[in-house]
Amino acid sequence: MIAFRGINKSFGTVHALGPLDLEVPAGQTCVLIGPSGCGKSTLLRLFLGLLHPDAGEIVLDGRALGRGRSDEFRCKTGYVIQDGGLFPHLTARDNVELMAKHRGLPSQTIGRRLEELSALVKLPEPWLDRYPAQLSGGQRQRVGLMRALFLDPDVLLLDEPLGALDPMHRYDLQDDLKNIFSRLKKTVLLVTHDLSEAHFFADRIVLLRDGTIVQEGTLRDFMDRPADEFVTRFVLAQRPMINAGGTA
Repeated sequence: MIAFRGINKSFGTVHALGPLDLEVPAGQTCVLIGPSGCGKSTLLRLFLGLLHPDAGEIVLDGRALGRGRSDEFRCKTGYVIQDGGLFPHLTARDNVELMAKHRGLPSQTIGRRLEELSALVKLPEPWLDRYPAQLSGGQRQRVGLMRALFLDPDVLLLDEPLGALDPMHRYDLQDDLKNIFSRLKKTVLLVTHDLSEAHFFADRIVLLRDGTIVQEGTLRDFMDRPADEFVTRFVLAQRPMINAGGTA
């Protein structure tokens, strides 16, 4: 389980988050959504230790995370950002294997894991010998997902993972990602701007505004029982995408 308790974060005079409390049960997919600047990505970076809260604590499986993040923590957490976040001077294969080699895993173990993940994300191994610039956006995202999953983490963080893709590649990768989440049973925290995408992935949707949680629940909760006028406006603004994606 992931828990954010009493979190506050500011950047100078700009208040970014808080007060905020959020729990994500083990094995569930929680999607963070809201307008730009509402604190979605900041929350992920706080969990990773890339930023530090001004107040409050972050807990993973009952253990409070301090300012440092141990190797053990890094192995438990996979992180995927928009367009894969790959190192351009490394091949896709080298990007995927980076942390495993850093930890000194045997080459046979690395090879077996590479085969497993290549099949899982539907990226044929020959493509892994190409550099990121030689891959499509969807392929780069699949490589980024392989890298995030390589050490079999308990927690998977995805920050707008499909935002840079064209509609057809986005549609295909949405289906593949959902199947991966269902199969692997990871605890997933995913950021998106798209409410229909949030509905597609989420066990629970969390809507943020100005660094605080406005409402949590399902898309149906937001539509039938909005917490306030902002929720209603947010849903109506995305109505064409919701209708296209369905609301069941």
